[in-house]
Amino acid sequence: MDVDEEENMSSSSTEVKENRNLDNVSSKEGVAVAEQLPNGSGGGSRKRPLEEGSNGHTHSKFRAKKRKKTPGPVLPKNALMQLNEIKPGLQYKLLSQTGPVHAPVFVMTVEVNGQLFEGMGPTKKKAKLNAAEKALRSFVQFPNASEAHLAMGRTLTVNTDFTSDQADFPDMLFNGFETPAAPEDSFYLGSNGSSSLNSLGEYPLPVPPGSNLVQAPLPPPSSFSSPSSGKNPVMILNELRPGLKYDFVSESGESHAKNFVMSVTVDAQTFEGSGRNKKLAKARAAQAALSALFNMQLDQTPSRQPIPREGLQLHLPQVLADAVSRLVVDKFSELTDNFTSPHARRKVLAGVVMTTGTDVKEAQVICVSTGTKCINGEYMSDRGLALNDCHAEIIARRSLIRYLYTQLEFFLSNNKEEHQKSIFVRCDKRGYRLKDNVQFHLYISTSPCGDARIFSPHEAGVEDQGDRHPNRKARGQLRTKIESGEGTIPVRSSNTIQTWDGVLQGERLLTMSCSDKIARWNVVGIQGSLMSYFTEPIYFSSIILGSLYHADHLSRAMYQRIADIEDLPQQFTLNRPLLSGISNAEARQPGKAPNFSVNWAVGDQALEVINATTGKDDMGRASRLCKHALYSRWVRLHSKLSPTLRIKVSKPSSYHEAKQAAVEYHSAKQTLIKAFHKAGLGAWVKKPIEQDQFTLNS
Repeated sequence: MDVDEEENMSSSSTEVKENRNLDNVSSKEGVAVAEQLPNGSGGGSRKRPLEEGSNGHTHSKFRAKKRKKTPGPVLPKNALMQLNEIKPGLQYKLLSQTGPVHAPVFVMTVEVNGQLFEGMGPTKKKAKLNAAEKALRSFVQFPNASEAHLAMGRTLTVNTDFTSDQADFPDMLFNGFETPAAPEDSFYLGSNGSSSLNSLGEYPLPVPPGSNLVQAPLPPPSSFSSPSSGKNPVMILNELRPGLKYDFVSESGESHAKNFVMSVTVDAQTFEGSGRNKKLAKARAAQAALSALFNMQLDQTPSRQPIPREGLQLHLPQVLADAVSRLVVDKFSELTDNFTSPHARRKVLAGVVMTTGTDVKEAQVICVSTGTKCINGEYMSDRGLALNDCHAEIIARRSLIRYLYTQLEFFLSNNKEEHQKSIFVRCDKRGYRLKDNVQFHLYISTSPCGDARIFSPHEAGVEDQGDRHPNRKARGQLRTKIESGEGTIPVRSSNTIQTWDGVLQGERLLTMSCSDKIARWNVVGIQGSLMSYFTEPIYFSSIILGSLYHADHLSRAMYQRIADIEDLPQQFTLNRPLLSGISNAEARQPGKAPNFSVNWAVGDQALEVINATTGKDDMGRASRLCKHALYSRWVRLHSKLSPTLRIKVSKPSSYHEAKQAAVEYHSAKQTLIKAFHKAGLGAWVKKPIEQDQFTLNS
């Protein structure tokens, strides 16, 4: 144990002693021995105040006689004391302090078995007590079976009903002394750990020659890997390789979501780990080394594990997820002067990262964006000049399309360097495709609004044999964002056609949720109908969440609810990207979301700031991402590429006509809408058609 840990252990033990009598007022009333008033009031819990004239001397004639304390019931131990007996040496940390000076609210955290528990209170002591109570509750009641298994030192590997919040089967809890046979579709992935404590480091790990990164079946984990032994990864690694030195690499992130990176060198190989504090980062670096060198995994909750992509997987999923997240956050930090710019305020951050090979270090951030609002109906544009949906992930995808146009222009360039730099190559017949190994990864700082976010992260009681979640019937349902608000509502079965005059007269403008739009991209591609003139469908290789990641709920929202889709046109498919959370999950940010959205893509000098209510900037100028701007670029490319187009039509007269001519794309889209309808999940709500009936001259 190093000096820092010894200090932390001793200080935390001291803090426990300070809190022993938190519920008994005596600890706050003074330091002297408790005494009773002469009349017996106070019940022995208050010391007698010194009378006037005593001058503080204890030999004063006014000194009360000491009385023998009558034996009473032993006071129950508070949660801090009980937790300290079960897990000595825990560290309590101040997460935040809010509220006015006269009524502060403190939030303290404590980490137990790799899980963080938060407590709030008007004082740090009470906040610590609440955090300890929550941690104790996790031992006693086991809010879900996977936590029980975690405490017992076993992994629960069960594929569950994707419509249930209760992600684990309670009856599995009682098989503690049996060795279960691994199910065929086990969630226990080859070196892909992603629990809150035990996930891997930030960048690619050295892999033994000839090993397979694609869901390689693991041999049984070593006996060291059981948390029941009470050893964390640092201790286990120290037993295997004594005397290791951990180095501090970097510190980044916003104040509410700090990220520390620590490294350790084992057998001439360096491993990194990240976390919201250095201790956690050290543990993750140690876990990375244990995974790569000794094939050891500490047990994990299935709902937190990544779901790998079918086919070739170039990176260890957790390593990729952490790297993508870190790249996007670092780029946003760079664009906002280390988060000091007024436009650094945000609820949701999204970005797209491109990889072109097997090394995540060569990855490039293509775009970043923020935003959580949609346009007000009265600001709709019939010339394609306003952005309808300023949610971060939607803006990120529009920025990516803009980047794809740039790359096609590079391909057509007479400049040899630009031509070679393009990510596109010619197809054998017509059109273009991405170069081999080019992959796009979408990062969102929280689960996308709509179906992916309709679950209770902290509720899945073992006593609930059935799923009593109030929204169970709405699981998988198509949902719409509401104008001038946040959150989503299920679509109504009727009235899915919106009219221009109806919206202008006051009918709320409805926009499909981000979960539904991303599910659509997993069928028709992210390139859109216009870009499909030039390229094959392009799909995200991974979707990575910075918080609120739940494997079952996210997979349902992204593709599982339409798994029965059939008869898609050639080249279109149901894409199943890698799904993953990150090791160092973002903290929830209560408060009002800003009314602006920002966007940046490769080649831009600075962020563009858009007023989400109007869909334009504060000067009333159209965004570089609006329909009109992207259509202009498409028209220029269309005239240059007409001999090689995948879709042969004469020059369209309007934006709407150009989109409709992409017949296969629209056929795939209609097949998707039918699949939702057939599954009883609702009908897709369309915007007023007048929005698209513009020309570049209008």
